Amino acid sequence: MTNSQQPTANSHLGHVTLVGAGPGDPGLITVAGLEALRSADVVLHDALAPRALLREAPVGAEVQNVGKRAGAHVATQDEIEALMLDRAREGKRVVRLKGGDPFVFGRGSEELRACKEAGVPCTVVPGVTSAIGAFAYAGIPVTHRGLSSAFMVINARSLTDGATSWRAAAEVDTLVLLMGAATLGECAERLMAEGRAPDTPAASVQWGTRPDQRVVTGTLADIADRIAEAGLAAPLVTVVGPVAELAGELAWFDPGPLAGRHIAVTRSRAQSSELVALLEAEGALVTETPTIELVSRAGSPDLCEAVAAPADWWAFSSANGVHAAMETLAAAGLDSRAVAGRRLAAVGEATGAALAGYGLRPDFVPEQSWSSALAELPAEPGEAVTVFQSNLSAPDLCAALEARGLSVRAVTAYENHPVPLTDEQLAAVREADAVTFTSSSTARNLHDALGPDAGSLEAALVSIGPSTSKAVRECFGRVDVEAASPGRTELVRAVIDALA
Repeated sequence: MTNSQQPTANSHLGHVTLVGAGPGDPGLITVAGLEALRSADVVLHDALAPRALLREAPVGAEVQNVGKRAGAHVATQDEIEALMLDRAREGKRVVRLKGGDPFVFGRGSEELRACKEAGVPCTVVPGVTSAIGAFAYAGIPVTHRGLSSAFMVINARSLTDGATSWRAAAEVDTLVLLMGAATLGECAERLMAEGRAPDTPAASVQWGTRPDQRVVTGTLADIADRIAEAGLAAPLVTVVGPVAELAGELAWFDPGPLAGRHIAVTRSRAQSSELVALLEAEGALVTETPTIELVSRAGSPDLCEAVAAPADWWAFSSANGVHAAMETLAAAGLDSRAVAGRRLAAVGEATGAALAGYGLRPDFVPEQSWSSALAELPAEPGEAVTVFQSNLSAPDLCAALEARGLSVRAVTAYENHPVPLTDEQLAAVREADAVTFTSSSTARNLHDALGPDAGSLEAALVSIGPSTSKAVRECFGRVDVEAASPGRTELVRAVIDALA
């Protein structure tokens, strides 16, 4: 499926795409599903659809949770279908993002039928079903030469459903039971009553394909007791058959040292993507809780005046200042050649990389990557230094430069604004194993957002550097680990150390 196959949002009638998101690992979505998600105007997602995929929705897209979990329905099926059709009738591209595959106990066929009856165009993008994917990540193939030549998938909640042939289920080589956390014991009894041997190997997988995946093995007779002892609950899938014994032999999934640990990232959403990716690569379950928003002042009168004014040095305390300065030059019809004659100071590698993106190389990068270290730049008394900073930058750097006899011009290149957190984000912070802080403002804004609960935060508090640590201590009374040096990779290592 390509974008050209879908009507634009300006069409009289929109389009619905039923997308299978896979069982949990966001990397298992198909190319077609990801393309549909990235061009959506509206995303209606299930409770089990990977939250990381929601970051792929365009900025400004309407994103709604319409998930249905046992005993906790956000919306009924009728309400979901009505919302889906209403948005399509408004001419919007609607993605119905469903965990697993839409047509494997996902009610996708009902939603497709609703679209057809309403005359709304609909496309189906299949997904990886947990009936196969969850077991693959547990090292359990549903078919295996000499052990299983066929498998059957049943809804374990349908104990009284006449459409379920329990005799056939008892006889098939490999039986997969979906949605069976609450009824697994009854299902086992039913299968044994139909002649399945009590000592048939069995295995249950919770949160299959996710970093917090858990696997319990046993037999048909005791698997329900074993998952209860281990504390496994929904979402749970169970396999019954000789292939279950391969779980130990074929186990391969190693999500990393942060496997299943919940991390809250307070950095601005625009800057958090690489940090989130690094944490997820180590197995973390990351919730973005951006407490700040960075707003560029590129093209503002004072910034235009600053880039045009004579200067011996331009000093950048962050990559944001680099982008604002260069965008201001571009708006004036200039490029990096206009910087000729000025020497450049960058606070660290990331800021230096931002300069490199414009074909520039810093003349000075301090050994310690925090803004006050920029005061060590090799300038002579009387030289002019323009400092590109935020509206919340401390006066320490400029004061230190002036104390050396330098002529300092400080200009606000970008503004740092607080961002209110939703109740869901605040709950994620309270339940997190660790919270990362990349600036003083992230600490102060989170403290204000938590209010009276700030003092009872139990998560490990991890800071990117000394000035941030100072603010975290002032707000929360402690810092558990500080990164060895300011940088995303070092911050991730600090999180690992904090939770080791």
